[in-house]
Amino acid sequence: MMRLPNFLLFAAALLGSAAQAGVTIEHWTAPSGARVYFVENHALPIVDVQVDFAAGSSRDPAGKSGLAGFTHGLLDGGAGDLDETAISNRLADLGANLGGGADQDRASLSLRTLAARETRDGALEIMRLVLQQPRFPEAVLQREQVRAVAGLRDALTKPEVLVSRAFWQALYPDHPYGRVSTPESLENLTRADVEAFWRANYNAAKASVTLVGDLSRSEAEAIAEKLTAGLPAGGPAAPIPAASLPQGRVVSVSHPATQSHLLLGLPAIPRGDPDFYALQVGNYVLGGGGFVSRLLKEVRDARGYAYSTYSYFAPMVARGPFQIGLQTKRAQAGDALKVVNEVLQEFLAKGVTEKELKAAKDNMVGSFPLRLDSNRKLLDNVAVIGFYGLPLDYLDTYAAKVEKVSAADIKAAFQRHVLPQHLVTVKVAAD
Repeated sequence: MMRLPNFLLFAAALLGSAAQAGVTIEHWTAPSGARVYFVENHALPIVDVQVDFAAGSSRDPAGKSGLAGFTHGLLDGGAGDLDETAISNRLADLGANLGGGADQDRASLSLRTLAARETRDGALEIMRLVLQQPRFPEAVLQREQVRAVAGLRDALTKPEVLVSRAFWQALYPDHPYGRVSTPESLENLTRADVEAFWRANYNAAKASVTLVGDLSRSEAEAIAEKLTAGLPAGGPAAPIPAASLPQGRVVSVSHPATQSHLLLGLPAIPRGDPDFYALQVGNYVLGGGGFVSRLLKEVRDARGYAYSTYSYFAPMVARGPFQIGLQTKRAQAGDALKVVNEVLQEFLAKGVTEKELKAAKDNMVGSFPLRLDSNRKLLDNVAVIGFYGLPLDYLDTYAAKVEKVSAADIKAAFQRHVLPQHLVTVKVAAD
């Protein structure tokens, strides 16, 4: 068995101790107008930085679905006086990693670098150029456009992709969250569209900067300002519209697969909803607790209908979805859905037992430090706090708020947010 070097074991112990002791998040607004969140952590000589913008797919203009993700993907295709090869080579020489992603709410660019000044400064300069001076070269854009269209056409043959797209469209039929890209919408995007989206959405007023690692406060302040001072001018993001509840219905999508893909759900809660903790604890019992959850016990263990079934809440700026998902043999899709609905109805009517409640709390509280035991995990959590405007003591109070949840709280919260008359079921490859 491979053994970790002593210094790594010591660093891991330090990080674990920090998670147990709580996380101090410093917050300020940079002169550029960007919101900044900083956790000083000297356990490892590493710095992680993430810049989040309110530039997710919900900001796609009408008729241009896919523009947000396409723009994000082109940021490192050439910036300043560097082409994409030079960017990649310089990052490799520095041992730094530039990444990120985009979803419905936000687009993110993240950097991991060693904390040594000469390495850190070089990596941060590349990040600055990518954020502030992307070139969107026509040749790169055309190449990535062909690749994106081909990738989407291929994805649209897969039942797992079809069920997800149909689910979001059914939950959010008249809302930006329900927009999905098509080969045609991607083919019609132009360089002017990309540049206009970047200028409109990648500005300091829409930015949240998160820094975690081997830095002082003054160094963090300088980095945040350097990364955001040269962004395009602009104001705060316009509010995302409220998400209305759809009428409950069943959506069937034809596909020749022998495995049926099934999703059930509805828009449920926004970030910061006071019922969040009750819903999370209750969901652990319903379908979030793996082998101990009711859905898995009834669908898999008792009847063998599926290898896995799950449920979760995904809070977003507007009401994010509550979702139940599973795959099963085509011939037994109807029976599996019947069991899922029966388990859910009983859960809504009766709630959880005290034994289930204690087991859920013990697991959630006991495993929580593992969500904070590395720079990267800290960065992910603090970035969510910053982008969504959650309380700065969110991580410190999480365990206590979970412990306060009662069985009555769970039953009431589920009955407020999981309304059967608005439940949408999407079936792909089901008879």
